[in-house]
Amino acid sequence: MIKTGNPVISIYTEQTPNPETMKFVANKLLYPGKSADFPDVESAKPSPLANELFGFPFIKSVFIASNFVTLTKTPETEWSDVVPAIRQFLKEYLEEGKAVINEEEIKAIKKPESTNTVHADDDDVVKRIKELLENYVRPAVEMDGGAIQFRSYDDGVVNLMLQGSCSGCPSSMITLKAGIEGMMKRMIPEVREVVAEAE
Repeated sequence: MIKTGNPVISIYTEQTPNPETMKFVANKLLYPGKSADFPDVESAKPSPLANELFGFPFIKSVFIASNFVTLTKTPETEWSDVVPAIRQFLKEYLEEGKAVINEEEIKAIKKPESTNTVHADDDDVVKRIKELLENYVRPAVEMDGGAIQFRSYDDGVVNLMLQGSCSGCPSSMITLKAGIEGMMKRMIPEVREVVAEAE
């Protein structure tokens, strides 16, 4: 039987530098221009999709952004055993047009402002840091299934938050120190150090 009205969704997977995470990419925007990190089932209330994904016993965390979902699994689970079931679940869920994120609930529980958006009251150094994160860092990190958000800048130290596949990834500290910190020090002389906190 052919269904009409709902678009056909395709889901493909991309490995990330973190062996415990897998990026599931859809041919549909899930959360355009934004991201939401759900490190555990308790935090997933604002996302019907994340809530259902936590129904898989091997899922440890869910990260939703733009057109992809990054899932972190338990160490004893092999991706090859579970990817087909997750792809099928995501395909059916999105084809049925079910809600991905409840924006009102996200706003109600919003954590302290953690954003790369430049605000009028940001000082000059913070504006340059956010522009660099948005234009150079975000696209590269999203390709790996994660996100890096600006937290704060104080006396030469930039504090960033790692999300998705970046959180807990063995190579994320190398990316942070060798890549992001090196680039920031070159392009923004006021920056002395870049540190990270996981959400």
